[in-house]
Amino acid sequence: MQSIKTKLKVNNQQKTILAKHAGVARHAYNWGLATCIKEYEETKKRPSAITLHKRLVAEVKSVNPWYYIVRVPHNKH
Repeated sequence: MQSIKTKLKVNNQQKTILAKHAGVARHAYNWGLATCIKEYEETKKRPSAITLHKRLVAEVKSVNPWYYIVRVPHNKH
């Protein structure tokens, strides 16, 4: 197995955008993990990815508008 190490050369604006993306991803992951642990302790079942996504949109994004500051651009092919 081989790997290639690459260093990104980003400017300050790009560093800020990358940090925001990482922050949103970290928050979503931690929220999802806590939700899964809590639900498993209560019901002995794990919520599906679709259920978690729906709950994230309904519960978290509505009270955390900073989630919408970071947007993923759509590729046009």
